[in-house]
Amino acid sequence: MAIMDRIGRGKDTSKNPSDSPNAGAETPEDSRGSHVAMPLTEHLRELRNRLFKSGIAIVAGMVLGWIYYAEIFAWISRPFTDVIAEAQADGKDVTLALTGVADPFVLQIQVSAVAGLVLSAPVWLYQLWRFVTPGLHRNERRWAIGFVVIATPLFAAGITLAYVVMPLGLEILLGFTPENVENIVSVDKYLSFFLRTVLVFGVGFLTPLFIVLLNFAGILSGKRLVSWWRWIIFIVFLFSAVATPTGDPINLALLAGPILILVLVAVGISLLNDRRRARKRGIDFDAYGDDELSPLDDELPE
Repeated sequence: MAIMDRIGRGKDTSKNPSDSPNAGAETPEDSRGSHVAMPLTEHLRELRNRLFKSGIAIVAGMVLGWIYYAEIFAWISRPFTDVIAEAQADGKDVTLALTGVADPFVLQIQVSAVAGLVLSAPVWLYQLWRFVTPGLHRNERRWAIGFVVIATPLFAAGITLAYVVMPLGLEILLGFTPENVENIVSVDKYLSFFLRTVLVFGVGFLTPLFIVLLNFAGILSGKRLVSWWRWIIFIVFLFSAVATPTGDPINLALLAGPILILVLVAVGISLLNDRRRARKRGIDFDAYGDDELSPLDDELPE
């Protein structure tokens, strides 16, 4: 609602925008970098166009996912097949199986849908970005651009780490199978396990980025983050313990360690940004103690 209210500020340039030759076009900016008023009908029309373009991109991605289904499923199932090979070498029976007649068809649709969402992500993220940006000031758009640019490699790094450590987690879980018992794993349950693991690792790697954004928005100061270091460590390890599928100390440390390093970098960036902001305002930042509120806690950045 705040963004919609901000979009609606200013003077409307047409009494009947639907009859204007510029209807549906980008609205001009005023001297402060904000867009002038756009009627609700224009917002709805733009939203419809953005959703339509995003839908086409998702469908195109699903078609590619359907065509290359065998290669995509081989990549998804590789961590499990590696564990199966080791289990069979130890004399254990582990099988990845489909239990229903229609399951192969449903599985291909599911994999194609996930592939479509992933492959079309640049398109629908761009469409979302273009729909939101008219309600943002220029400095806020720069933050959003930086967020998208940094979030993509961080999320990819989390997914990569999840893919690397997943065989270890599967080996630990399947190691609890009793002797003379065949372990038949349903493909749909493995797919859910796979998606949950990679998403949790990916989102976990985005946490430090949100810390930096809160600092740049003037909500959290670097000193406040430093004073919370015990709680930060506790929350990171608690999140890692809950999020890791196995819950074993190895996978917990493999997730918590990189997140703590990234959080440390985020706190360092926040401290540097506080110093820069203090110098810009002529504030003696060192005059405030760790238990004192600085102006950064009470004022938003200009």
